[in-house]
Amino acid sequence: MTNKKIDIKPADGKLGILTPGMGAVATTFIAGVLAARKGLALPIGSLTQMGTIRLGKRTEARNPRIHEFVPLAGLDNLVFGGWDVYTDNVYQAALQAKVLERDLVEALKPELEQIKPMKAVFDKSYVRNLDGTHVKTGATKMDLAEQLMEDIRRFKAENKCDRLVMVWCASTEAYTEISNVHESLEDFEAGLRNNDARIAPSMIYAYAALKTGVPFANGAPNLTCDIPAIVELAHQERVAVCGKDFKTGQTLMKTIVAPGLHARALGVRGWFSSNILGNRDGAVLDAPENFKTKEVSKGNVLDGIFNPELQPELYGDIYHKIRINYYPPHGDNKESWDNIDIFGWLGYPMQIKINFLCRDSILAAPIVLDLALFLDLAQRSSLLGIQEWLSFYFKAPQTAPGLPPQHDIFKQLSKLENTLRYLMGEELITHLGMDYYEELEKEYEALVQAPA
Repeated sequence: MTNKKIDIKPADGKLGILTPGMGAVATTFIAGVLAARKGLALPIGSLTQMGTIRLGKRTEARNPRIHEFVPLAGLDNLVFGGWDVYTDNVYQAALQAKVLERDLVEALKPELEQIKPMKAVFDKSYVRNLDGTHVKTGATKMDLAEQLMEDIRRFKAENKCDRLVMVWCASTEAYTEISNVHESLEDFEAGLRNNDARIAPSMIYAYAALKTGVPFANGAPNLTCDIPAIVELAHQERVAVCGKDFKTGQTLMKTIVAPGLHARALGVRGWFSSNILGNRDGAVLDAPENFKTKEVSKGNVLDGIFNPELQPELYGDIYHKIRINYYPPHGDNKESWDNIDIFGWLGYPMQIKINFLCRDSILAAPIVLDLALFLDLAQRSSLLGIQEWLSFYFKAPQTAPGLPPQHDIFKQLSKLENTLRYLMGEELITHLGMDYYEELEKEYEALVQAPA
């Protein structure tokens, strides 16, 4: 049965993409989009640009590119801006990050040099291993939020943007838990005016974005938009939000491998994960309070896939250990090792070893692009509040209160694709396929009953 097509506003005009944080991830994303525009490289890893989606029955052979199927903003209509605690423009920051080859960065120099960060909201107590030098000052955190809102309005006007989205690309903040200042919008705004120490910089960005009608995606494991106050504001302003923590590197591998083990009912006794990386994110995570934020985000993935309470004999006693070590020589090239102790028929033990030499920002950049384009689509489709269908991109997906997140990447992809089909009025796909065999049975019965 075909759905009724949702009324989606057209993606006319320019879409501005604002990134708090203009370091390795943001500069790799921006340079990548510019390179794709010029035909210098392909936007590989981006579902919106490279992915296809099946429509209707398998026999219909309808498999368009996603950007041809849903009305997304085109790469030529994207404008970039953001904030950073350092003054480097995007060209300088890209060279400093050393993710991309210098020849590619030099080929994009005229465009990259024009993108300069605005002064950032910074609180060293949340990122003690960084020393921000390009930061805002204000009497209260509400003052800082109002300065961000003015930045947003000015950027939109100066760049003649029709719409904006915001994607957090800055560092992991120190671990914090929900407290009374986060429980309601009224308490949160009082906390902004009273400089409550429990309100992190990322929360101030999210607040400023939603107050100006800008959708917000949280790319770090921070407690940012998954607090009642921000969700309340998103509903009040009718704005889309999603998070948290870009699914790259080791966790990406976990959400690919773990569903396969679970599907085959193979048991798991232990999963030891170790990482080394040397970029700015690695330096930040060298502080225990920041590492804890990342550890919690990464640590819940296996429970969400294995559901040990349902199959305790297979997954009820998993020993899951995660280590992240700062190792400057690796730069942005993260290396991860996984040792997985599994067991099969009659309890016989086996092992899996994974050594993933990945490039963190190369994996994160297409996520930033997809989230920006899909969030804009959600906003134009009047999908307000939490966008759980974008869980595909996150380590710790944001859900409605009381609803457990889905971590299986294949189920996440199915939900994303069915959401796109739903928006466009196409039939949802369950992969049941029984209708083919029911038709064959009818044909057989008619053949048997036909007169000789």
